Amino acid sequence: MHVMELFNLKGKTAIITGGGRGLGAQIAEGFAEAGANVVLCSRKVEACQEVAEQLEAKGVKTLALACDVTNPQDVKNVVEKTVEAFGTIDILVNNSGASWGATVSEMPLEAWEKVMAVNVTGTFLMSQAVGEVMIPQNSGKIINIASVAGLGGIDPKLMDAIGYNTSKGAVITFTKDLAAKWGHHNINVNAIAPGFFLTKMSKAVIEHGQEGLLARTPLKRFGTDEDLKGAALFLAAKASDYVTGDVVMVDGGMHAM
Repeated sequence: MHVMELFNLKGKTAIITGGGRGLGAQIAEGFAEAGANVVLCSRKVEACQEVAEQLEAKGVKTLALACDVTNPQDVKNVVEKTVEAFGTIDILVNNSGASWGATVSEMPLEAWEKVMAVNVTGTFLMSQAVGEVMIPQNSGKIINIASVAGLGGIDPKLMDAIGYNTSKGAVITFTKDLAAKWGHHNINVNAIAPGFFLTKMSKAVIEHGQEGLLARTPLKRFGTDEDLKGAALFLAAKASDYVTGDVVMVDGGMHAM
């Protein structure tokens, strides 16, 4: 097989949660450029519709759906609508996320529970539902969006969001365990741990701790609109068929410091 074919997604169908902006939209663009049908879902369906229209200009088919990933009925609806439109599901990107900045002593319980519900429970529910399609077809790629924040502790002067950090650590362990559980179904489960990208969610953290964050980043810059596409495509494509249970760091080297 020619190496370029290893990265070809033509004929594949991908669901991307939180696909209406930020990293989700960037990943969606990369998949569309590789030829995949792309299903975008989030609570703000209008944003997904805007991205879907842009992707269709690249010659691929898209679908934009409303979905709260913490709601099992919404999740079920996304899976059913995707199969109805495209016949199958080949790729799932669990990208929907939430965060809340506060000191540990001041973190409201409802904020903690919201972050854990979206980042952890939402990842579980989407994977569980999509597994009902992938297991019978004996194939699939699941990509969970974790974070370098889930690898360990962070100086509170740079980032004070213990719920977010904890949830992303849970996503990393979930990724490894699901890879162990579903490997015999020929389903690859991997995670991407992005560093700091200039997205709406990370904007306040970057503005607050820019100097300190860059000092801890060997490449001395933040992530751009192009820096995640290649890693996501690799994990979604045939090129990564023998890779599972892994966490790919896309952080400018921050994890090495």
